[in-house]
Amino acid sequence: MAEYKIKFEVFEGPLDLLLYLIKKEEVDIYEVNLTQLATQFIEYIDLMRMLDLELAGEFLVMASTLMYIKSRELLPVEQQVQTEGEDDGEDPRWELIRQLVEYKKFKDAAAQLSKREDEQANIFTRQSPDAGIEADNDVPLAEVSIFDLINAFNEVLKKASAREDFHEILEERFTVSDKIEEILYTLRDRSEMIFSELFANAGSRAEVVVTFLALLELIRMKRLKVLQAEAFGEIRVIKAA
Repeated sequence: MAEYKIKFEVFEGPLDLLLYLIKKEEVDIYEVNLTQLATQFIEYIDLMRMLDLELAGEFLVMASTLMYIKSRELLPVEQQVQTEGEDDGEDPRWELIRQLVEYKKFKDAAAQLSKREDEQANIFTRQSPDAGIEADNDVPLAEVSIFDLINAFNEVLKKASAREDFHEILEERFTVSDKIEEILYTLRDRSEMIFSELFANAGSRAEVVVTFLALLELIRMKRLKVLQAEAFGEIRVIKAA
């Protein structure tokens, strides 16, 4: 993989990732289990590091904050009280929840403004323009975030690792350049494919990683786009017009 360095910039920040994880768990922000959230956040950080994605310093700061909150919540109640008494500042757990609530309000307001602009211009930006797509033509397709992609990649990696013929350690025989050509060849006579199809024949962890990096590079090059009909639904890989 060294011959092809992928730098797929993550535009979303740590609060976006936290809101994504909360939405995935289908819980209210005020009721979220921050101990569990911290574990999931660190898992995504580790995945982004493994993929060598651009990781802003804010993610590492948030990871430290979550681990601190997690360590506090794991303490006995009496020790938590003592710790809080030593610090005149606000409880970091409720400070984080306050930030999430305010940020969600901001994002929701921005989304509403964007929706109104699209309606006024009579432009349906959430629909796929590909005429070659036969199925679900009337279903709006939402754009996929980097967190959606990482989540799908993680699921594929877990399922592949459970296969008997899957190898965790294998001599590298694949390059990103090779996988880019393979993906494009697979789509030569098709307009789209399901995300998981890309990894159906992957026999090792290295091959799964390289295939995913090839997909990211093709997205960055605007050769492919990724859409889904519903939140956390199946991701569709579509040839760009």
